[in-house]
Amino acid sequence: MNAPLGDVTSVHAGRSRSGFVADTISFSSVDGPGNRFVVFLQGCNFDCIACHNPQTIPGHQPLEGHDPHHVDVDDLLVAIRRAAPFIRGITASGGEATQQPEFLRSLFAAVKHDVDLAALTCFVDSNGAVDRSVWDDLAPVMDGAMIDLKCLDPEIHVHMTRHPNDQVLASIEHLQRLGLLYEVRLLLMAGVNDGPDLLQRTAQWLADIDPMMRLKLIGFRAHGARPHEPALVEPTRDAVLHAADLLQNVAPFNICTI
Repeated sequence: MNAPLGDVTSVHAGRSRSGFVADTISFSSVDGPGNRFVVFLQGCNFDCIACHNPQTIPGHQPLEGHDPHHVDVDDLLVAIRRAAPFIRGITASGGEATQQPEFLRSLFAAVKHDVDLAALTCFVDSNGAVDRSVWDDLAPVMDGAMIDLKCLDPEIHVHMTRHPNDQVLASIEHLQRLGLLYEVRLLLMAGVNDGPDLLQRTAQWLADIDPMMRLKLIGFRAHGARPHEPALVEPTRDAVLHAADLLQNVAPFNICTI
């Protein structure tokens, strides 16, 4: 991550024009299509056992070594303009970007109404645990969403995130209906959510929504993850590829493995 943008203490255009930002990246090739400017918003409603950014979970309260910055949309636009010639779009991530929906909508709307930035696409990287009304509000200014489906099984999902998955599943369905579901991301954790029966049920559920859906199958990486007892196990590369085959046997998904 880049250094924070700086502490913005004046909020001159109302609450919806400002928000708490954990960090930004000017150029990322793994947060949506093409090279992208990424805004990591502070605050998350999940408490994932495999979280790689636990410092972004609390709202705007500073933690030791981490102090989120209160940033205005206009200040973000300055940074985005510097990167604009080299990127295809902006991705709001987190934390959980939809925890600050007014700020997120204001940022995307400002990009869409800026003659120099309007060609950039606006994407959200989300856990999906948000009311459909938030997606409806964002839809006019959003080009796509990438939703993390930690687990189709509700009990395992609670174990992984401390949160139910009903809103996640509803978000996937609703975004597909809106034509805004860019991809579903499946985090594969050895011995947790990688059972073949579970993967087959997951594939069938997703195929009923769109058998050509873009899926990103992500093998859990222990490096940088929060400590956990007992230690979480990384799946082997062969296990990830085998899981991809199980999914592909159900429907002709567009699958990417990492």
